[in-house]
Amino acid sequence: MKKIILLVIMILFVSCSPLTQTEVAGNVDLNDLQPLPTPSDHETIPLRVAVAAVISPEGTVQSYSPFLAYIEKKLNRPIELVQRRTYLEVNDLIEHGEVDMAFVCTSAYVEGHDTFGMELLVAPQVNGETTYNSVLIVPSSSKSKNMSDLQDKVFAFTDPISLSGRVYPTYLIHQLGATPEKFFSRTFFTYSHDEAIRAVASGVADGAAVDSLVYEFAITRDPSLAEKTKIIHRSPDFGIPPVVISPLTRPQVKADLQSLLLAMAYDPNAQDALTSIGVESFVIIEDGAYDGVRELLDIIPIPNSP
Repeated sequence: MKKIILLVIMILFVSCSPLTQTEVAGNVDLNDLQPLPTPSDHETIPLRVAVAAVISPEGTVQSYSPFLAYIEKKLNRPIELVQRRTYLEVNDLIEHGEVDMAFVCTSAYVEGHDTFGMELLVAPQVNGETTYNSVLIVPSSSKSKNMSDLQDKVFAFTDPISLSGRVYPTYLIHQLGATPEKFFSRTFFTYSHDEAIRAVASGVADGAAVDSLVYEFAITRDPSLAEKTKIIHRSPDFGIPPVVISPLTRPQVKADLQSLLLAMAYDPNAQDALTSIGVESFVIIEDGAYDGVRELLDIIPIPNSP
């Protein structure tokens, strides 16, 4: 019994003794939390941005450098520009999450969305619109007035799956009851719209179909192209080539990129970056804007390989 009483006294003595003083390392204000600093030896992973070869590789670097520099500064993260020769090669990068964001052709988006879940991020807005056209161009000296006049001529396609540069002109030939192989004397691919424009301007090709926005941008930069070429046909409106992300991109990265692009129109420091790629602003666009393209692709399917 005495042992029990002694044990109780000892417990009470210890519990009532003052605590040993501990040095306080610092205070934490839960209302002012800051991100942890990046370790000095930590290498930041670049944001990889792909740009489909709508214009030549050299033209892409020149046009997109101010835009990518702006994104890099705003995100405080290095940007890596990724280029491939064909649209399908860019789609392959997106499918496997090898790029974070991409500027793609309209038909490349439809193909990617419907086969592996490519996701819309934003759409460029140009002249207040989120549409564009395929324009059929010929040398300014040509007597051709429509596609039928180009029979037995040399024609320049852009990319095998380009809506404006291959699918739509093939559709026009289909309407004439023919195929490109039998209709033209010769065809070739330029793998960019600006090269197709130059092919027509120099007389290498008797005709080509190109992205109307690229054509307008090209003749603004080089007025001599307007003197050497002319438009003889314009397609109906199609949903504009969008900015997309991989289905493997993390939701937070998608949200950050989307917010940044949408805010550019309201940032005076972003105007040079937007002008460099011929865009007024970026806006949200719905997948339904590309249903007309799907109807066309039902008639003229895109090939599975270049």
